[in-house]
Formats: sequence, structure tokens, C-alpha cells
Amino acid sequence: MKIKFYKYHGTGNDFILIDNRLQNVTLASEDIIRMCERRYGIGADGLIFLQHHPDYDFEMKYYNADGSPATMCGNGGRCISALAAHLGIGGENLRFIAGDGPHQALILSVQGLVSSIRLSMRDVPAGKPDKRDYLFNTGTPHFVRFLRDANDPDFDTISEGRSIRYHERFASTGINVNFVSALGDGIFVRTYEKGVEDETLSCGTGVTASALAWAMEQDLTKGPVSVRTRGGLLYVDFLRNQEGFRDIWLTGPAVQTFEGAFEITQ
Repeated sequence: MKIKFYKYHGTGNDFILIDNRLQNVTLASEDIIRMCERRYGIGADGLIFLQHHPDYDFEMKYYNADGSPATMCGNGGRCISALAAHLGIGGENLRFIAGDGPHQALILSVQGLVSSIRLSMRDVPAGKPDKRDYLFNTGTPHFVRFLRDANDPDFDTISEGRSIRYHERFASTGINVNFVSALGDGIFVRTYEKGVEDETLSCGTGVTASALAWAMEQDLTKGPVSVRTRGGLLYVDFLRNQEGFRDIWLTGPAVQTFEGAFEITQ
């Protein structure tokens, strides 16, 4: 069976997107693994179904590159919203539901295959730092650690991230790990993602978690915080009080790179 797909990325975090509103595509975890494999497949950090939902413009169903389901992906949420707009679903203000609940996507601009999208994220309770480490669930669980220079070429993001992700405290369910350092106009973030089991060029929920941790470090009551990743620049807006964070928005690009068809052997 040939499956039509679209390939998108959000600041280098790349995804296979499938329009499954007719619910005629069913993939086993091994199919997702094969499609996301970078040498023998299409290559991606994850796969997302765009599905029909009676109460929203669409439903987002996200799978990691290892075939495991996940609740939310911030970069993926912008990309699937860009695809929805490309397919003529809704208008410039989209409402969709993901595994962590409802989201809103505002299409700020479209220039060819590049869209700028502002995505609402879930409210987040105030975190309690353990020294300079933070734990937040911004749609998926994240560990945030501050470093003097996360971009130090001698720093091994994969090894350090894996040691935390597989620590006995987190190993059973897994956790994404972010390493953060200050920049003159914001922060720089590198992320090790569970389900990919590697460093990705960017992670939307990780960028969000890192910006909220930075807000606690700097005692900020509102955003935006500019966040640079290896894949590009993102912005996180929020309002903060003693209970935590609300009105959280992640803004950045969603880029269509190509589309095609992939043969799945039944």
C-alpha cells in the first residue's frame, strides 16, 4: 500500500505528516520506525496523523521515531497546523486537540512553503528547582539543567542526556532532557529526546520548559523569552504567578520540505 505523506520541519525538528481524516491509514510501530529511519526510510524525528474530530478543526496524533505514542510536540503542533492550513482546513485561527488536550494555532504568515505560527501550550504549575535543575510537563515531561555553556563543543549532549533519561528516577517512563545556557538576549537550548534517543536540532515542548525555567531563574512574570536552538530561533510567551504559568504561546516557523508516497508492505 502506498501512503501519501508530507515532510515538514520546525527549526530542524522534522516530521512525517499524514492526512488521515478518512481513517484509511493504519500503521504498526514497525512501519513508523521504518518510515522515520534516516537511511532506509523517509527520515524524521516523529510521525503525525492529522485526523478528523467532531468538535475541533482536527486531531493531532503523534508518534516518536521509535514507534511509541506521545502526548504532544510543540514543533510538530506548528507543522501539523501548517499542513491543515495548506489543505484548506479552517482559517487563520485553528483549534485542534492532541494527547495533552486542546490547542490553538494562529497562522501569522505564509510565504511559499514557510509558515510562521503561534501555538498555544498547556498551563504549567510552578516548578521547584533542585539546585539548578527543573522538572516541567509542557505536554510531555522535561528535565531542564542550566550550564555555563551548553554550546561548548566538548559537551556531550547525547551521553549526558542519556544518563539522565535512563536514570532510575526516570527510566520507567522516560523524560526529555534540556541543557540551557544564557545568551545576551535570551537562552540557548540543546535537547536529548526520548523516543528518538538522540539529540534533536530543536524541541518545542523542551524550548517551552526551558523558557519557563529561565523565568523562574530570572524571576520573570511574563514573556517573551527568545530561545535559540541548533535548528533556529523560537519565542515563548507566558504569564506567571505563584501558582505557575498560563497563556503560554510558542512561536516559530513550520516549513514544508517535500511530499511523496511511501510503500508499506502489508
